[in-house]
Amino acid sequence: MVFVCVFPKAENKRKSDEQLENSTAKTKRMESKQKCSDLIVLGLPYKTTEQELREYFENFGEVLMAQVKKDLKTGQSKGFGFIRFGSSDSQGRVLSQRHMIDGRWCDVKIPNSKEGQMPYLNRKIFVGRCTEDMTSEDLCEYFNKFGEVTDVFIPKPFRAFAFVTFLEPEIAQNLCGEDHIIKGNSVHVSSAAPKSDSHSGPFGRGPGRIDPKVAANYGGHHHGGGNQKGYGCY
Repeated sequence: MVFVCVFPKAENKRKSDEQLENSTAKTKRMESKQKCSDLIVLGLPYKTTEQELREYFENFGEVLMAQVKKDLKTGQSKGFGFIRFGSSDSQGRVLSQRHMIDGRWCDVKIPNSKEGQMPYLNRKIFVGRCTEDMTSEDLCEYFNKFGEVTDVFIPKPFRAFAFVTFLEPEIAQNLCGEDHIIKGNSVHVSSAAPKSDSHSGPFGRGPGRIDPKVAANYGGHHHGGGNQKGYGCY
């Protein structure tokens, strides 16, 4: 009896491997898009067009959709819009910072009313016991040692605390509960609580909140609006 072994041709094997790689890459791209959610852009200048909105956010990655919400009767902008990215990395970068669009600070969020939305990952820390001589540049330089800082927010008038936002939420979480020495002074880092649903509108327009006990321990209370100013970290 004679047994004959038939081995696949090398060319067929290469084609099979290429098909597998292409299939895997396609799956990863699909998973990346599935992770993306429609984002709401709050505080848009009324003059901003959909094309200008798209062009601004294309600096962060592929924009699949850009829409400015308008009044059906007048056709005028309502002061907010929606965007969607093709990459979860682009979405994460945009969510981690504030945006200056047409001369006005705008906030980008995941709408609270959207069902099945992505879980909230807090990228922001609360820095207590700050001193008046600490600037946004000082905080940015110090915390950049731990990970990329995208924004530093110091309330005005001075209230002895600040907020620092990181690109990666894991960095922010790892720093919570620690004391750090900045310019010879000990500051305490804790988590900056996400906005409360009871104090925000359907799209999270309400003021940001932190634990009142935390704010009391570190020199004041945080309020939305006013003459506070956010500082990008570049």
